Amino acid sequence: MFLKLLAILVVGQLQGAYCTVTTTGNLAILEGQSVTVPCHYNPQYTSHVKYWCQGLMKDFCTSLARTDNPQSAPNGNGRVTIADDPTQHVFTVSMRDLMKNDSGWYWCGVEIGGMWTSDSTASLYISVDQGVSVLNSMVSADEGSSISVQSIYSQNLRSNEKRWCRSGDLSSCVVTNSNGTFSGRNLIIRDDRKSVFTVTLQHLEMRDSGWYWLGAGQHQVAVRVSVTPRATKTTTSLVQILRSTAAFPVIKSNDSHSNFQSPLIVCGVVLLVITAFLVIWKLRQQYKNKHKHRWTREINDNLTMGPWREMDYKSTSVIFLNSPAPAGAHVLMENVPCEK
Repeated sequence: MFLKLLAILVVGQLQGAYCTVTTTGNLAILEGQSVTVPCHYNPQYTSHVKYWCQGLMKDFCTSLARTDNPQSAPNGNGRVTIADDPTQHVFTVSMRDLMKNDSGWYWCGVEIGGMWTSDSTASLYISVDQGVSVLNSMVSADEGSSISVQSIYSQNLRSNEKRWCRSGDLSSCVVTNSNGTFSGRNLIIRDDRKSVFTVTLQHLEMRDSGWYWLGAGQHQVAVRVSVTPRATKTTTSLVQILRSTAAFPVIKSNDSHSNFQSPLIVCGVVLLVITAFLVIWKLRQQYKNKHKHRWTREINDNLTMGPWREMDYKSTSVIFLNSPAPAGAHVLMENVPCEK
C-alpha cells in the first residue's frame, strides 16, 4: 500500500514537471515603479488556470492574481493584474507602485488539477529598493549637438533636489531649485516631481567628454558622455571641388573594383588639365618666338641699304660720324656722269 501511494506521488510530480513553466531571472525595481513579468508554459496547458503568488514556498504562497477570477485575490490590493495569451502560450503579471515591503519571492503557476498532481511553477525574487537609476549609462553625440540623460528615482526621493556633477570635480555640481529645474547656458535639468528627471547637455564640445554623476538625495549613479568630432568644412569643400571638376559622373557599383574608380577619375582629370596647360603654354611660346623673329627681320631690312648702281649719283661724299675724320677720308667725286 505504501509503495502504491509513493508511486502515485512520484507520477503526480512528474506530470507537474512535464508542464514546464519558465520566467525571467531575479529583478531589482525602484520603489514607486512598476514591473511586468512574463510566464511561459507548454501548449497542452492552454486552457488551464494560471496564477501569481508570493511566498518563500510555493505550497504556502499567498495568491495575488488568478486567470479564472482576477477579482478573487484581495491580497493584490488592486495593484496586480494578470492576463493570458493562449496563442503565444504565455501569461503576464503586472505590479505597479511597488513598495519596499513588496520585496520577496514570487511564483508563476499553472494548475495541473487533481489531488495528487503538483502544479507546474517557476520562481523569481523581486527586490524593491530606494535609490536612483539611469536608463542609459553610456551616451554619445556629435560635437555641437545636444544630448539627454534620463533618470528614474524611488518614491521617497520625489521632494529631494536632483544634481549633476562632473566626476572628480565637486565644484562642478549643479542642483535643481524649488521648482525642480536648473537652466544654464549649456545645461538644463527638468524634474517631473513624480519619478523621472532629465539632464540635457547643449552645444557639446570635445572637452565635455568624460564621466559624470547624477543623483537624488544620498543616491547617485555614474554616466559616461562621449563627444565625437564633426567633419571639417575643408574636407567637405575638397570633395565638392573634385566632384565638380569631373568630366563624367562616377557610376556606383557593388563590384569590389568600384572602390578604385573615383581615384582613377580624379587622377585622369588632373592629368588632362596639366596636359592642356602645357599645350597652351607651348603654343604661346611658339607664337612669341615667331613674332620676335619677324620683328627683327623687318628692322634688319630697314637698316640694310639697297645695292649700289653705277652712275646713280652725280657726286658722292663719305662722311664718318661720331669720330674725327682721318686724313684723306673725305672724298669728293666730281664730274661723274649720272644716268638720267
